[in-house]
Amino acid sequence: MSHSQAIDGRASFCPEHFEPLFAAEDRHFWFRARNRCIAATARLIPQRNSIKDIIEHGCGTGFVLRELERIFPDARITGADLFAEGLSLARKRFGGTLVRGDLLHCGYREAFDLVGLFDVLEHLDDDLRALQVLREQLRPGGWLLMTVPAHRVLWSDYDVASGHRRRYSRSELMGRLSQAGFEVKFCTEFMFALFPLMLLRRRLSWGRKGTASTVAPSPGNLNDELHVHPLLNRLLEAILRPEPWWIEKGSRMLCGTSLLALATRKA
Repeated sequence: MSHSQAIDGRASFCPEHFEPLFAAEDRHFWFRARNRCIAATARLIPQRNSIKDIIEHGCGTGFVLRELERIFPDARITGADLFAEGLSLARKRFGGTLVRGDLLHCGYREAFDLVGLFDVLEHLDDDLRALQVLREQLRPGGWLLMTVPAHRVLWSDYDVASGHRRRYSRSELMGRLSQAGFEVKFCTEFMFALFPLMLLRRRLSWGRKGTASTVAPSPGNLNDELHVHPLLNRLLEAILRPEPWWIEKGSRMLCGTSLLALATRKA
């Protein structure tokens, strides 16, 4: 695999995953809970009404784009993705601008007040370079809002199926952001209640450890993870409901299966 293939995401994500994602997102507790936490973190931005231009890289099927429209109703929002398969599904949810392209080579410079990057960075070999490019796309004082999977101990076949290169610790993510020229304003783990459940499942079912794999991604593994019994789905969504309230207070959660960060471009 060439370096260019790895950094542009083509080799680290299977476009056939978009259809099962699109079918699951509206009802799946995890995607719904993540959107609520993203919205709560966005509300921590001072003078939020001043944000007029937003781009989400790796927008996929448009599930978060639709939430960004709700959070920032007066902003111009652009969705960008490498895959036409994802953008065709995003069009069913989002009426704004959609662009096909690689975030590393799209040519934007000081064009946006906010960049969104939700569960994308872990797919890229050169995560530092990606963050540096995103910094250049922000206007001075602009904001980066992002999520990534947390904890190497949770590495599993699902990460392989999803094309992940790594899972992050909080200190690793904050260090990368600082290296790239960002000042981290807020960074927390979230999906707190899922951590013991996921750890137990990973240990019993797969037991795969590490930060990368040469095993080819399998859509079957992804479909298994997306299938949740309706009663369990409702229960987990209810358990995760308090997290946005906690985030809006600016309080960190000490454990979780994902990380969420809000950072601003340093002068």
